[in-house]
Amino acid sequence: MYKFTLAITIICLAFASHTSAQSFQTEVIELPVLQMPKYPLPEEQRTYTVSVQSPYNVTSADITAQAKAKHEQDLVEYKKKLLNSDQEFKDLLKEYDAETKKANEKFEKESEAFKKLSLLERLSMTDQGKNPKLQLPTKPVYVKPAPPEYQAPNFSDYIIVDNAVLASQITIQGLAKTGKYLDVQLNIQKANFQDNAGQTYINQPINIVVKASGKELVSGSFFTEYQFLSSSPTNNINQPLEEKNYLNKVIGFINKYLNENFGYISSSKKLEIELIKNKGKYDDLERADILVKTNLRKIQASADASENEVAIAGIQKGFALWQETLKKVEYKNPKADFNSKIAKYIYFNLIKVSVAINDKKAAELYLDNLQENLVDIDLSKAEEKEIQELEKIIYKKTK
Repeated sequence: MYKFTLAITIICLAFASHTSAQSFQTEVIELPVLQMPKYPLPEEQRTYTVSVQSPYNVTSADITAQAKAKHEQDLVEYKKKLLNSDQEFKDLLKEYDAETKKANEKFEKESEAFKKLSLLERLSMTDQGKNPKLQLPTKPVYVKPAPPEYQAPNFSDYIIVDNAVLASQITIQGLAKTGKYLDVQLNIQKANFQDNAGQTYINQPINIVVKASGKELVSGSFFTEYQFLSSSPTNNINQPLEEKNYLNKVIGFINKYLNENFGYISSSKKLEIELIKNKGKYDDLERADILVKTNLRKIQASADASENEVAIAGIQKGFALWQETLKKVEYKNPKADFNSKIAKYIYFNLIKVSVAINDKKAAELYLDNLQENLVDIDLSKAEEKEIQELEKIIYKKTK
């Protein structure tokens, strides 16, 4: 019995070109795959509910009210600023009058002394620019402070959510929110900003607990450590916007964490196999190729092995024809109809397709058979690398 899951990594490296009587072509088949969770659930119990505790409960009306309240406070401060600016201007005028008086007195004194000099002395001082000059200070001009203008809040900078909205942002793929088999409990604290050497760091502790029928399956605390946020200090950043962006990062992590543990994630992978082009003496190989590629396209991304039983059976029929052909191979006779190049193409296909249908036991057997015959099979550098990548997949132990 085979189970087709998407926790499969399919290594697709092109075969080196073959130069012999045999002619091959490469075909790419896209396979639907299903990534199985760490904690698989019975199909009839794949439901969940999410509850969130957080400090967020702000509406757009709350933010608008805050902006208006700030504007009212700015108007009160503006009245005080007007009074202060008027008094400051009066003080400047007094200073101006005093400085003007001093300048006039100094000029009069210097002028009297200048008049007492001889004509020649006066001319000489005038030529040198040392004759008395009246230097009055600049008269101050009153500039009325501009009144504060109401700034409508930019709602995109704020976190306008509550616990229900946050809960709605949590999605576990392959599970339905129509039941309560899985109970997901999230505690999200407010983001904390910290200055350090002129830079801003942030943390936002969260706690995740997931129970199934009251039994705790996973739990953990995350984002407790401060992380670098900005090269500017906290008073130079838009904290509401930064907190909003960081909360989005936290929600993204929660979804990833829950899906890795409980989600059934559908995707697709490309499998590259080689097919024989010649006909006549290679009819059985052509039949095998058709059986395998046709049934690979029937594979469904499903955790239920029964859904792929027919497709797997068809693939095995193709495998049987390939295995029968391997018995005809003359490894040391390159001119034989069934030579080492035929064996190589069959073994690579057997191994890669077995990996694709998650039959690692069969893949390991075919890999062993290939390695036993490598003394008579030439591999390109690309094929050697492909074998190494396939070994990593085949020998990797499932946790």
